[in-house]
Amino acid sequence: MGIATVAVYAEDDAASLHTRRAGEARPLRGQGAAAYLDAAQIVEVARDAGCDAVHPGYGFLSENAEFARRCAEAGITFVGPRPDVLELFGDKTRARQAAIEASVPVLRGTSHATSVDEAAEFLASLPDGRSMIIKALAGGGGRGVRVVRAADDLPKAYARCQSEAQAAFGRGEVYVEEYLERARHIEVQVAGDGTGAVTHFGERDCSLQRRFQKLVEVAPAPGLPDGLRDRIIEAAVRLCAAARYESLGTVEFLVDTADRPTDASFAFIEANPRLQVEHTVTEEVTGVDLVRLQLLLVGGATLESLGMTQAPPPRGFAMQVRVNMETMRPDGLAMPSGGMLMAFEPPTGPGIRTDTFGYAGYRTSPRYDSLLAKVIAHTPAGGFGDVVAKAGRALREFRIEGVPTNISFLQGLLEQPDVIAGRAYTRYIEDHVDALVSAAAAERVPLHFLAADNEERVRAGARVDANDPLAVLTHGKTAAPPPRAAGAAEPAPPEGSVAVRAPLQGTVVSLAVAEGAEVRTGQQLLVMEAMKMEHEVLATASGVVRRIAVTVGDTVYEGHVLVLIEEGDVAGADLAALKDVDLDEIRPDLRQVVDRRATTLNEARPQALERRAAKGQRIARANVEDLCDPGSFVEYGQLALAAQRQRRSVEELIGKSPADGMITGVGTINGDLFPEPASRCAVMSYDYTVFAGTQGQRNHRKTDRLLDVAEKWRMPLVLFAEGGGGRPGDTDGVSNPGDNRTFSHFARLSGLVPTVGITSGRCFAGNASLLACCDVIIATADSNIGMGGPAMIEGGGLGIFTPEEIGPMEVQVPNGVVDIAVEDEAEAVQVAKRYLSYFQGAIDD
Repeated sequence: MGIATVAVYAEDDAASLHTRRAGEARPLRGQGAAAYLDAAQIVEVARDAGCDAVHPGYGFLSENAEFARRCAEAGITFVGPRPDVLELFGDKTRARQAAIEASVPVLRGTSHATSVDEAAEFLASLPDGRSMIIKALAGGGGRGVRVVRAADDLPKAYARCQSEAQAAFGRGEVYVEEYLERARHIEVQVAGDGTGAVTHFGERDCSLQRRFQKLVEVAPAPGLPDGLRDRIIEAAVRLCAAARYESLGTVEFLVDTADRPTDASFAFIEANPRLQVEHTVTEEVTGVDLVRLQLLLVGGATLESLGMTQAPPPRGFAMQVRVNMETMRPDGLAMPSGGMLMAFEPPTGPGIRTDTFGYAGYRTSPRYDSLLAKVIAHTPAGGFGDVVAKAGRALREFRIEGVPTNISFLQGLLEQPDVIAGRAYTRYIEDHVDALVSAAAAERVPLHFLAADNEERVRAGARVDANDPLAVLTHGKTAAPPPRAAGAAEPAPPEGSVAVRAPLQGTVVSLAVAEGAEVRTGQQLLVMEAMKMEHEVLATASGVVRRIAVTVGDTVYEGHVLVLIEEGDVAGADLAALKDVDLDEIRPDLRQVVDRRATTLNEARPQALERRAAKGQRIARANVEDLCDPGSFVEYGQLALAAQRQRRSVEELIGKSPADGMITGVGTINGDLFPEPASRCAVMSYDYTVFAGTQGQRNHRKTDRLLDVAEKWRMPLVLFAEGGGGRPGDTDGVSNPGDNRTFSHFARLSGLVPTVGITSGRCFAGNASLLACCDVIIATADSNIGMGGPAMIEGGGLGIFTPEEIGPMEVQVPNGVVDIAVEDEAEAVQVAKRYLSYFQGAIDD
């Protein structure tokens, strides 16, 4: 198409092949996925390079509405759907509701962020023999997904799904659906031009999966009855037309073949508003370059002008197999691998296409997905068995040395009679894993020459000083260490000790024990993440932890020593005895946290409550609780204390400065009328009972953090502004006035999100300036608002005035400073809730 291209790459991805295939390559700050998720930095690079468009690829920011908005604000075209479409289909429960409204069938399930108790109720409501699946509310790719067949398994599965979702997508919410034990995964490739016109390019069968991650994709779906095929495609087009879809996308369905394999029912599961990894098979059978089409559509072309209003009929069959850096264990667990590609020769020839970033000499990185190459086979004529055979032969031609892959497993899979006949379903690999692992071990003559054995590394990545913020930079300036041989010996564990080793290649995401702790056989020691899932590492012996050889964030290969346990008798070493432990008992370390948190709550501050009640006012937390829906407020920085440790003891600060006089967090408002995210709101409240609601170092930092959140997620902001402005007396650290960005940042929200200011009593100086920035100001009858308080007025030689004489309501209401006058804080909260409702959506009445 004659388009100049600029590629970006993370610091640890500079040797990836895409940096040479693009016209120009520019570095990003940072390593791993985090660099590619840095929306602001990517926009900055695109702008500096003079780019007029950004193609987000398959993952990372491809479904990020905020990134699309940032591109638009910078005058850069985002190659993908509009932000509102990304938000609709990026939230799976909203997409599910949109399907229902478009008369597209869905599975039984929940349509909101679901608690563990709600999940338990849903599981109990299913007919006998039916299972439930937990899914992350955002994202995809198999992260945050677990099947639950028994109520006892729910708490652990729920916790793991939340943790994986939070780590991958920044959102830990999950929802649940009925799980179909025997189903085909069918997806439809769609394209829209934003005018309401939507077309399709046929369907794909993605049923061959392991752990909810696709291994083999086929177009068109073999053996799918024409009537069922038509109904699925019509449902996909209808859903996207209702959303006035633009660009490319995929609508995914499950077909229940358990009872009626020839006339099965189907149900929508999710939509992916982006280009997918498996788009290649659709390109092969339709002859349409989907990426070119995507660029033409974003450039303003319509489907009609491109002659794409009717889907071209498929030509034969195409199959894509994903060559991953992994091996399959007999229990069905994929074990990631890595190292240096000593040889790399992809298959070629008519009807064979290989998409890859690999090459001989490339050292793989455990920070990225295990996908190494996609091998696509196309047969323009013949039956489905012909394309299966062609893909199998291509795998025999693929020469990869130095890094273990799943090629032999894929070869065994494609030799199975059910696969050749097109009878695969989503649990096929799981149900036949023993036979498939055995088939993978069978002798096959490769259609290429083998080289001599080569060395491989046994560690993944480098170890640097976690306490040195410049350690990574120092490491980056030095030459990489030579690879260690696979057989390099590790020091034997000390006599009487047991080494707990990594069961797979992965990254340590949390540690559950410390050195010196007593542990029991079967007790969790740490959690590792690999293949987009979290895995618990358990103690293999009872005793005392003498050494922890890793830290959070370390990435290690399989077999690396994680923990050394000195074997010994430990009270209650038999885990069976733990069944008698009181599960409601709180550990001493947790008890300390719970008790500290309690010191900030209303119940622990009766004198403050009494003082406020005597003045006819409420304590800050009472206002926040009244404003937010019950149980929805998530607080940030609750245990912060005033920065005065040089003047006061910690005990005194705990009593005098809970939360440093600033309550910040996120909750929902009017959630009974409007679902999330429409009901989500940022809330900040100065606490007048803490140093007269003044602004200290810690609460400034909390404020800045909340303003960042409000801006990033486009959340309305409610400010309870009672207080006296800047606080003297903070002594901890050095405060540079230039570091204070609260006021400029607050003003930046103007016109971006609705901001509501509420004040009661005295509101002076800095607090008044923030109040003045709000779109609407609500004030109680006893309020006084002034940019200068009594001390400032007296210091300026203007006389002595009481606070009640400065900016009273009989002045501030008539002159327009106050938009809405109310009697008290309770009425102020109700008015604020009503005001926010005007921005949250429409209701029936």
